[in-house]
Amino acid sequence: MLYNLFAPLADGHAIFNLFRYLTFRTGGAIITALIVSFLFGPMIINLLRLRQGNGQPIRKDGPKSHLLAKAGTPTMGGVLILLAFSMATLLWADLGNQFVWVVLLVTLGFGLVGFVDDYLKVTRQHHAGLPGKMKLIIEVVIAGAAIVWIGHLLPGELKGNLAIPFFKDALIDLGWFFLPFSVLVIVGASNAVNLTDGLDGLAIVPIMIAAACFGFVCYLVGNAVFANYLQLHSVPGSGELAVVCGALVGASLGFLWFNAPPAMVFMGDTGSLSAGGSLGAISVITKHELVLAIVGGLFVLEAVSVIVQVISFKVTGQRVFRMAPLHHHYEQKGWQESTIVIRFWIIALILALAGLATLKLR
Repeated sequence: MLYNLFAPLADGHAIFNLFRYLTFRTGGAIITALIVSFLFGPMIINLLRLRQGNGQPIRKDGPKSHLLAKAGTPTMGGVLILLAFSMATLLWADLGNQFVWVVLLVTLGFGLVGFVDDYLKVTRQHHAGLPGKMKLIIEVVIAGAAIVWIGHLLPGELKGNLAIPFFKDALIDLGWFFLPFSVLVIVGASNAVNLTDGLDGLAIVPIMIAAACFGFVCYLVGNAVFANYLQLHSVPGSGELAVVCGALVGASLGFLWFNAPPAMVFMGDTGSLSAGGSLGAISVITKHELVLAIVGGLFVLEAVSVIVQVISFKVTGQRVFRMAPLHHHYEQKGWQESTIVIRFWIIALILALAGLATLKLR
């Protein structure tokens, strides 16, 4: 909004020229999201605590320590993330850019699905919320609509194509398969983040790291000069998503203030589904879907651990891990929660750096 109001005045007043710079507006989005989080966080947490009473239902088949340590902690803290993210995006992004609206609506759409899921869990005091199939169908519909919209916005030479990291000119024409593949990226990213959200602070820092990395990717891909120098596929207009990523970084950092161990609030599906969906949509727009699998490698590991566990048990009757997702496996081995969280943060940072390295190794 500020860009649309003040950038046209830049020719007459030099100070307004600041609003033309992505870096300035990205910084503004980070700070705004932080301020919103700090201002509204305590009020939202108190409201959730009053409304929910017993807090988030704790799974009885999960780690026994959670039944004592996490009982009574309110969930749906993702509302705070969505509020800070949305306000910062609407304030600092170019609202005439359709990529911004695609990502914003995907984020809010997945957030609404998560909100309903969390609400049902809390009101029923049971870990089962929306039926799995219904939840998946709604997510696929939202992602599918977003991909169709994105397809109309991408340059002709990039439509329906998949870019391969490490190869400067490699594009694979997926044809009709581009739609289901891209839907899988968005829905998969959303649910992978959701599976990672199981310990205090575990998911939010990798979300923040991935958002920061993709903010950098958006800035480069949206700039024809930088994209040409690094031999990336340029996507005109995608640079504006750096501001959106900045808003997600600020919202995540603000939420971490309240989610740091011991957590005052859990993000719930409201936060994890929306953040993952946002990252997935941004990766599709910037043609860095495969890089997301590297940058968000921790989310992939968590999701794969669940898939492997389920398949192994159904086929052989044996479990590969003591408990899935992966972080619960290490809890069962006796690792302290803080040890698991910090080590997983380190892994997320290493994978993010590896993902960024693909920008130059071409």
